Amino acid sequence: MAENYVALGQASGPVMPYNAAVMIAKDLLEILVCPACKKELEHRENPESLKCVQCHRVYPVRDDIPIMLVDEATIEAP
Repeated sequence: MAENYVALGQASGPVMPYNAAVMIAKDLLEILVCPACKKELEHRENPESLKCVQCHRVYPVRDDIPIMLVDEATIEAP
């Protein structure tokens, strides 16, 4: 049974199921802003991304890491 679990962080860190979905931490989402216009971002799940509420740039999330580069963002219609 132990082979189905992976320790996250240091060896003494929490143990979670291997296939557990890991999302962006809520406290991180609260401090992230759009690098282009400095406005609030909304979290989107499918595909996982962050969308600016002002300029409508969509920043991808890869391997649970938000890619906050203006050059990597796409712009969606409002």
